[in-house]
Amino acid sequence: MSRTAVSGAEHPIVSGFHPDPTICRVGEDYYLAHSSFEYFPGAPIFHSRDLVHWKQIGNILDRRGQFLRADGRPSGGIYGSTLRHREGRFYFVTTNVGDADSGQTIVTAEDPAGPWSDPIFIPQAVGIDPDICWDDEGGLLLTWTGRVAGTDLHGMLQGRVDLKTGEFTGEPYKVWQGTGRLDFPEAPHLYKIGDYWYLMIAEGGTERGHSVTIARAERPEGPYESCPANPVFSHRSMPSRTVQNTGHADLVETASGEWAAVYLAVRPAGFTPSYHVLGRETFLAGVDWVDGWPVFDEHRYDFTPDATSFEDDFTADALHPRWVSPSSEPEAIASPDTDGGLRLRAPGDGSPGLLCTRVEDLRWEAEAEFAGSGRFEVRIDDRHRYGLVFEDGAVRAQARIGGVSADLGSAEVAAGSVVLRIAAVDCEAETMTAYGPDDIVLALVDGGDVTELARLDGRYLSTEVAAGFTGRVLGVGAAGEVSRLRSFRYAATESAPTE
Repeated sequence: MSRTAVSGAEHPIVSGFHPDPTICRVGEDYYLAHSSFEYFPGAPIFHSRDLVHWKQIGNILDRRGQFLRADGRPSGGIYGSTLRHREGRFYFVTTNVGDADSGQTIVTAEDPAGPWSDPIFIPQAVGIDPDICWDDEGGLLLTWTGRVAGTDLHGMLQGRVDLKTGEFTGEPYKVWQGTGRLDFPEAPHLYKIGDYWYLMIAEGGTERGHSVTIARAERPEGPYESCPANPVFSHRSMPSRTVQNTGHADLVETASGEWAAVYLAVRPAGFTPSYHVLGRETFLAGVDWVDGWPVFDEHRYDFTPDATSFEDDFTADALHPRWVSPSSEPEAIASPDTDGGLRLRAPGDGSPGLLCTRVEDLRWEAEAEFAGSGRFEVRIDDRHRYGLVFEDGAVRAQARIGGVSADLGSAEVAAGSVVLRIAAVDCEAETMTAYGPDDIVLALVDGGDVTELARLDGRYLSTEVAAGFTGRVLGVGAAGEVSRLRSFRYAATESAPTE
């Protein structure tokens, strides 16, 4: 499939469920990290030399000591974060909302591909979306949204932290609380640019009212002056835009001395109120400074999107970093099989028991080849999923939507191995109000023959229906005592690049 140039205003630089982007630059190299919620390993990290083409180099939180499983609930786990570099070392701060005792979590590394250090917890800083910055004396400033444990102090807070102990070196204090015109001030990022300290935040929630606002002060403590043009970036009340929910931005100075911003947004489709299925994705905008304030230019970057299609026969020494597990660990679910591929097993830890990869395209097709038995599904969470189960000489199509589960079509198979296919295709709506973002087709592939077992409305696997902060993933897992995954293939089927 040919590659086509796109506008950065309409296409993400990192597609699929990669929300809450945070960026830093070291020389000519850019690094980008994301929240990952209940999926482990957590906090995927990418590298680029030009801001528009990105390659995943790992996951920052790849040991359970860094990312405690805790309650493991959907849309729990790793929330918004900040990635920074200082004096030869990378710093990453985030929140594990499933672990009430850890507060904020900081890990460090010399190489962004890892290994990352054991965590430093800041238990007094309760809340979400932490940022780190250094003051003029080299003190570490933590800014976050939440409260201070054991006190009545809450809101947008800041304090100086001893990185050796995880304790505050003075009393935390309130900083700018946002414009006061929008709900949910959160996701702070603090920068020293020129003579001013700038505090950029998200307001309006991470839905259609999402916005970027900013204020500045002569000291990081404030007092802060709100930008007269706030919000400086938003698509709120612009339903004709193909990209919505823009916000949660992070600034970076480019190697050439210009400025840019990464931000999250979604691509909804279907009849009003429309539905987004890939989760919140990462977009790129140019930034100009006018009269001391940032002006976003979302149309500055045109680029050819990165390839998303891939095949995996699982013969490499280690799993590709794209493979993650909800509320469990990949090694608890999959291990190399002596006959090739992976042996799959149910971990017995109460998790869904799936090895997952993010869906990154609006139209796609994926195939999983199993021997013995196996299951293959596309999901938002355990209550919103469509899939295929191969066991006892048959393949069954299944669906769960909220509290309702259903067995759909089935087919007998004579061979001990099968290829299961799931695809997102154009919606075939009988009425306008049934027009959704896509249809999901569940099928059995036997040589050149394809047996369609079910065709389902894609709206039910959307964030607007399922709620939460994640997006669609494809998951493979065990269905019997002998479940082997021989290979996996994912291909974009729209005008998207292929490898």
